[in-house]
Amino acid sequence: MIKHIGYEQETLLDKMHGHEQIVFCNDPSTGLRAIIAIHNTTLGPALGGCRMFPYSSMDEALEDVLRLSRGMTYKCAAADVDFGGGKAVIIGDPLKDKSPSLFRAFGQFVDSLNGRFYTGTDMGTSMEDFISASKETNCIVGVPEAYGGGGDSSVPTALGVVYGLRATNKVVFGTDDLAGRTYIIQGLGKVGYKVAEQLLEAGADLYVSDINEEAVKGIQARAKELGGTAQFLEKNDVYKAEADVFVPCAFGGIINDDTIDQLKVKAVAGSANNQLLLQKHGEALKKKGILYAPDYIVNAGGLIQVADELYTYNKERVLAKTKSIYTSLLEIYKQADLDDITTSQAADRFCEKRIQDRKEHNSFFTHTKRPKWEIRK
Repeated sequence: MIKHIGYEQETLLDKMHGHEQIVFCNDPSTGLRAIIAIHNTTLGPALGGCRMFPYSSMDEALEDVLRLSRGMTYKCAAADVDFGGGKAVIIGDPLKDKSPSLFRAFGQFVDSLNGRFYTGTDMGTSMEDFISASKETNCIVGVPEAYGGGGDSSVPTALGVVYGLRATNKVVFGTDDLAGRTYIIQGLGKVGYKVAEQLLEAGADLYVSDINEEAVKGIQARAKELGGTAQFLEKNDVYKAEADVFVPCAFGGIINDDTIDQLKVKAVAGSANNQLLLQKHGEALKKKGILYAPDYIVNAGGLIQVADELYTYNKERVLAKTKSIYTSLLEIYKQADLDDITTSQAADRFCEKRIQDRKEHNSFFTHTKRPKWEIRK
């Protein structure tokens, strides 16, 4: 049976930022506690991954899912896919609390939204988890190729980050070559590890940081094979090291009052969501002369792939669209310079204009046009 966790309405309304719907999910028999947030469906059904994390409180989980779902609205607009923004979080330790029945229960909640929300893997979840969820709903993306999906979405995500780094290098250094530069990679997870490998293969040198010792050892061994370097940094030292580019590939909110003063890099470009804790931190980076690559532009490769699954997956189409991250980011940099605004402001304006312009267009995915009285201002 589907049940909903109670939450003070006034408290929830204070936290929402234009969100259309928040679903608090509870299934005592499987231990599922989750939140699904739908931010905006102007461009089409909401699309966004589901992460699993041992949040310390419901407030912490809610704050995360609201920020992430809003970011997905902008990411979908930037990637030019016919979907809106949504996200889900499951409260629990992914190493101890997972079970097929838990994800089947989660799938029931997704299915109860009647096609308003599509989801798949994110931090702490895997494709196998969503094979279980897909037994309860058709609104699942990012499953293995054997199940009709596009496979590992971290592959195009990492590729998009590399294109973003090339565009960033072109603006900062006058060439988009990756070789001969030093990068600090924070997080060697599904995406960060692949980015690190591609940078080493291109002739770059790295500083790396991750709590997973095996991941660190693996990338150091790879660096030795390729004749490069991958020096380990402790968690608190990643912001202090001197390098060309900081590449955050873990948690969001890492560009803040405490870290900006420590940074000794010329640019920030990585896959982590919501890297700026607050918008003012984009302004602080600009004042310090550090070029910031808006995260939802850079990390859109995975979104491009899972959205493509819903049109019938085509690998060549995904790779071609992911490559466009390079030119999109150059346009954002150019517009920010012309308007003398931050790159995050330029990216937001670009996405908001696209959403506004598309309000009365037919959705390719749903083949419907929203009535004017339904369009959100």
